[in-house]
Amino acid sequence: MKWITSLFAAFFLAFAAQASAKTCELEITGNDQIQYDKSKLTVAADCDKVKLTLEHVGKLPVKQMGHNWVLAKTSDWKSIAQTGQGAGLENDYLPKDDERVIVHTDMIGGGQSTSITFDLSGLEKGGDYTFFCSFPGHWALMNGKFVIES
Repeated sequence: MKWITSLFAAFFLAFAAQASAKTCELEITGNDQIQYDKSKLTVAADCDKVKLTLEHVGKLPVKQMGHNWVLAKTSDWKSIAQTGQGAGLENDYLPKDDERVIVHTDMIGGGQSTSITFDLSGLEKGGDYTFFCSFPGHWALMNGKFVIES
């Protein structure tokens, strides 16, 4: 009988931890003028996860004017973007299996949207992070700061 009580207690604690997890939602758009609508995205210190939605408000197709949203440490993002230019659309213009890429959305074209949900537990509150679009050349204009409040 003790093991049933212990099992119940463990289940309750696991459920309570999940129930208290906070997912914060962010939205950003990209357009046919190679621009995001935001240059800074901030999440509160009490967020455990982020659901990010990227919407391409332009009309051009993904092969011509694709956009994605990539997150990396600020010290790594330019190198990732430059290396990824040759990786091709099929790899979202990102170096394959590059551990410096924290998270990224799919590449989308005009009129499309995509979302990702990611865990913040591996990121540092107040850390130095940059988001960018990895489509060739876009990263120079389409980038910004990702801030986790401390």
